[in-house]
Amino acid sequence: MQATTAVPNERPVFDPFDPRWSSDPYPLYAELRERAPVHRNEMGFWVFARHADCLTILRDRRVSSDGSNIDLDRMPGGFRPPMSDDPVASAMVAMRPFLFRDPPDHTRLRGLVAKAFTPRVVESLRARTHEVVDELLDAALEAGEVDLLEAFAHPLPVRIICDLLGVPIEDQERFRGWSAALARGLDPDFLLTKEIIDQRIDAVGQFAGYFFELLAERRKNPGDDLLSRLVQVEEEGSVLNEAELLSTCILLLVAGHETTVNLIAGGTLALLEHPDQLQRFRTDPDVVRSGVEEMLRYVSPVQLTGRSMLEDMEVGGVTLQKGDFAMLLVASGNHDPDEFEDPEAFDVGRSPNNHLGFGFGIHHCLGAPLARMEAQVALTSLTQRAPDLALADGTDGKIVYKTNVVLRGMGALPVSMRG
Repeated sequence: MQATTAVPNERPVFDPFDPRWSSDPYPLYAELRERAPVHRNEMGFWVFARHADCLTILRDRRVSSDGSNIDLDRMPGGFRPPMSDDPVASAMVAMRPFLFRDPPDHTRLRGLVAKAFTPRVVESLRARTHEVVDELLDAALEAGEVDLLEAFAHPLPVRIICDLLGVPIEDQERFRGWSAALARGLDPDFLLTKEIIDQRIDAVGQFAGYFFELLAERRKNPGDDLLSRLVQVEEEGSVLNEAELLSTCILLLVAGHETTVNLIAGGTLALLEHPDQLQRFRTDPDVVRSGVEEMLRYVSPVQLTGRSMLEDMEVGGVTLQKGDFAMLLVASGNHDPDEFEDPEAFDVGRSPNNHLGFGFGIHHCLGAPLARMEAQVALTSLTQRAPDLALADGTDGKIVYKTNVVLRGMGALPVSMRG
């Protein structure tokens, strides 16, 4: 393996303001792994582009997901410090979900909802997932030509997570815009305009108000759903305070569908762009599981994640100091030739496949079993029921991506469902 060196005097290759990071990032990742696989960006944070380095940091307990551990003095113009005299900022800090917390809070909060995402529970949702998939495909096949995002990839995971949480499906349009604002707002603040940040804050407020009312209803009339169980946990042991309860609900709803939407849509596009792999996926049930894993690697719905250092440590030949922030380009790691043979090839039978699509370590994606099951059911049914599935005329090579950097996804995926 080539030795890793820092590139302190060379203009950093990673420029997050370059729109190609959302539209076509993989050639940039390849350049980055070649020219500066580890470097300190001019905005003050470290960038890691290789699989081994990303994995090392993700699994190390000396790193933190909590932004309050970042030494802001080392990142001028990069991060906004929480303002103790700003009630909105203080509320946002109090409501940060367990995704952005460390043990013991992370352990406590994650443990309260982990039982809802065990393989056994997820498997019990498979029949319901098949029902929703068939319903959506019936309508899409009848229409003949659809935006697969609107007609299939988006509504499926929304309905399933709503079922799991106990959120009325008729409310999904109410929170669709809020969810999009939060997904966009996951990008680092220095990439966002004030308008986008304000929209994120407003979305948190709207979601909090919505769940406050819904949780009050569940306290009066509990059901067999996750919201009711979270309320019962709160009342029985005061383990969740109100802010934690609300932030957990928001995280589960948004994270429970945004990334799965991009996995299903991105996986479909990858299949359409590789007809031999589409045929294999459609006809060989033995590659359904490995095919979805390959989509997680190849598409990488989550492109990057961040960690701050709790103490000094060496990674990839450089020394990180306590308070340093590291940007882990996990999508680049998923295309690293040091880890994957022929990484730019899309191979639904790829094995082994140690991708970082769900992260690693204590923050490994809680909803991974659910996302895997939904994608397996959705894409198996789609490819089998729509044998003539193809990109709509005029769209080949012209797929437009949202400007999101962290949660990369298409704005639309026009397809023809029948020849």
